[in-house]
Amino acid sequence: MAYWLVKEEPEKYNFAKLLKDGSTAWDGVRNYQARNNLRAMKVGDELIYYHTGKERAAVGTAVVTRAAYPDPTAQEGDWSCVDVEPGERLDRAVTLAEIKADEKLNGCALVKQGRLSVVPLTAAEFKRIRSLAKKASV
Repeated sequence: MAYWLVKEEPEKYNFAKLLKDGSTAWDGVRNYQARNNLRAMKVGDELIYYHTGKERAAVGTAVVTRAAYPDPTAQEGDWSCVDVEPGERLDRAVTLAEIKADEKLNGCALVKQGRLSVVPLTAAEFKRIRSLAKKASV
């Protein structure tokens, strides 16, 4: 199993909407490195769902339910998407500032490749974000 962090603008498709919908295609990615990360995902891989934009915080988890396939929203080019289902809402949002300040996370791809919408996480990074969500706000 692998671990990933996916970002979305909460105004476009927030975690509450994923919970309500029960599943979605993670489509619309138009960056080659992020696309390649989508293509590396396997069924059962776990995700951290991150609200970008003004919020900048990890808010939930999800799981990949269908491996990469051609993105039906692409008008041209070789783009891919995956299907995901929600896991659980985190006990509290873990902000980007907290992630950057945490010694165990300040080297993760979210910090090093901040503009990328789909990044890999190590198992330890995934567990650390979940652990921070259970602690009182920093």
